[in-house]
Amino acid sequence: MLQYPQIDPIAIAIGPLQIHWYGLMYVIGLVAAWWLGRHRAHRLGLSHDDMGDLIFYGAIGIIVGGRLGYALFYGLEQLQANPLWLLKIWEGGMSFHGGLAGVLVAAWLFARKHQLAFIQLTDFIAPLVPIGLGAGRLGNFINHELPGRVSDVPWAMVFPSMMELGPEPRHPSALYEFALEGVVLFAVLWWLSRRPRQRGLISGLFLLLYGAFRFIVEFVRLPDPQLGFIAFGWLTMGQLLTLPMIVAGFALVAWSRGQPMDKPKAALNS
Repeated sequence: MLQYPQIDPIAIAIGPLQIHWYGLMYVIGLVAAWWLGRHRAHRLGLSHDDMGDLIFYGAIGIIVGGRLGYALFYGLEQLQANPLWLLKIWEGGMSFHGGLAGVLVAAWLFARKHQLAFIQLTDFIAPLVPIGLGAGRLGNFINHELPGRVSDVPWAMVFPSMMELGPEPRHPSALYEFALEGVVLFAVLWWLSRRPRQRGLISGLFLLLYGAFRFIVEFVRLPDPQLGFIAFGWLTMGQLLTLPMIVAGFALVAWSRGQPMDKPKAALNS
């Protein structure tokens, strides 16, 4: 059994100004995506300035979509009781599925502006996303979120801030998601996308692999207390929202087999 490390959720405090680790992780994810994307921007004929615009579009999509998605899927009653709660992002509460929807809308707008094929742009974006996902899961862990179910595995942890759940050690489910959704997903997608692939393959693999990883981890993660299990006595909201991703991922990978290879465009000056 491991002891949960006591980490102050506030990373930096200067007078009344407080910077939370949770928000800082999103900044790290966006900066990493911008830095990595610059090395491949020429594939779409984008300049370094265009990459900055793309990250800005994506950031808006993540924040707006992620927060609205969490409110609609997981916190509707809380939103109705206090609409201002929607703005308290630093307290945690972001939905990946809502953020994904927001990023897809942002990508569509960006692709339209730059006359790019939408699926070509999502293939470019997909390998950049896992770093932000992994950083976000570390933020969840520091923020005392996503407790796991009771377990006797050697690496199970006692979460002092969650003693209302009981003193038993639990799976550090946020760290599982960090490893799978962040490290493994990035390694696979970045490696596969190092050279041109059939259009749609990388996007499909992102949906398929993330969906599978999330579905599996939900078996050792406590369901959201305000929702509990929503079907069959074991299906959680996260699993329900992830199933369409897995289906769409399979379909997109199959569709990509008949698509041409994407050829890099001429590089633009930054």
